[in-house]
Amino acid sequence: MSERTVSTHVKEPRLVARKFLARPQHEGVGAVVRRSIGRFELKYFDPFLVLDEFSVTAPSGFPDHPHRGFETVTYMLQGAITHEDFEGHKGTIEAGDLQWMTAGRGIVHSEMPAAQGSQKGLQLWINLSSKYKMIEPRYQEVLSKDIEEAEEDGIKVRIIAGEALGIKSPIYTRTPTMYLDFSLKPGAHIQQPIPKSWNAFVYVLEGEGVFGNLESQPANSHHILLLGIGDGLEAWNKSCNILRFILVGGEPLGEPVMQFGPFVMNTQEEIDQTIDDFENFANGFEKARHWRSESAISLDF
Repeated sequence: MSERTVSTHVKEPRLVARKFLARPQHEGVGAVVRRSIGRFELKYFDPFLVLDEFSVTAPSGFPDHPHRGFETVTYMLQGAITHEDFEGHKGTIEAGDLQWMTAGRGIVHSEMPAAQGSQKGLQLWINLSSKYKMIEPRYQEVLSKDIEEAEEDGIKVRIIAGEALGIKSPIYTRTPTMYLDFSLKPGAHIQQPIPKSWNAFVYVLEGEGVFGNLESQPANSHHILLLGIGDGLEAWNKSCNILRFILVGGEPLGEPVMQFGPFVMNTQEEIDQTIDDFENFANGFEKARHWRSESAISLDF
């Protein structure tokens, strides 16, 4: 099998420091997620709070719920999800689409299946530094056709955030972040730079790959690989099938993390204040007093 290499001058490839399988668990109402970051093996990987590979089938889903203090990145792999929030924002995220939501000081929203059958995707929670936790909520939404892509020598990459193969994403990341969706044909080999000071991981979506160095054990679907120190990722597809994985990296915040479910702040006092704000419809949660999503009304959640 001939090997095709895309070289981007990685001098110190990151080795795999930890690897484990993301096992299914129940979340929301009847939804099933494979949670890798945010469970007991890995509570926090600064600045990443949660990574879920989710699968939902109507009427299951994620009905009305709040967030404060971080960002959610929803990337659909199959089917579609309808999103609604208490600001009146509503839309459908279809296969290949991206929604980068900054919850900031407060959002109450729902995420429910928009079609029959199984709806699958990834949701990543990215922490915000203390100076940004109480900013106004905002959205960055990109249709699949508008996501930047690059292709070279058996490598295809969708650039959700950051840069790969000389192509940059227009997504603005308050916490500096890269998010790349790679597909490698059999025999392909890639080197992808990652800033040395960042934390980074790989999550395998499809197929089997070798990461870090050629002596590493292959990793297959639903495994997360935490990468060690270095200036980039080196990966090989030695199999006869397509290898698809995401590479995510981010600049660590180095701040205290206090989490209570969907609220992520820096201190217990801030969490207590957030709970008080939510229960009393104050400081960003005012519109939650009289709001229910259309899906919640129709399904009587």
